[in-house]
Amino acid sequence: MVDVPKDLKYTAEHEWVKVKGSKATYGITDYAQEELGDIVYVELPEEGDEVGKGDMIGVVESVKTVSDLFTPIAGKIVKVNYDLEDTPELINEEPYDGGWIAVIEYEEEDEIDKLLSDEEYKKEIE
Repeated sequence: MVDVPKDLKYTAEHEWVKVKGSKATYGITDYAQEELGDIVYVELPEEGDEVGKGDMIGVVESVKTVSDLFTPIAGKIVKVNYDLEDTPELINEEPYDGGWIAVIEYEEEDEIDKLLSDEEYKKEIE
């Protein structure tokens, strides 16, 4: 069974966002990491980068495939999970905890409101 925490927002592209104030922690979902298989490399964005919604900010490489990472919201990358450079498998082991990718400081609240709830995301992956 795929883990879909209730306190997060989701995209149809299998990304999650955890909002705290004006910052949103971003990563890929448990469903996405299962589909990808064992993750062996992550190309991370740069701290300080200004990103638009849907911009490519990195790459996840697994034993099966290579997938681009796209931002679900616009803003500024204020923190990056550099632990993934040495231990990319954290995304497989802890997609919602140690496997987060970046923190984005956002300005447009309506972008968050347009993301999927846990129930809407569950319907997407059924």
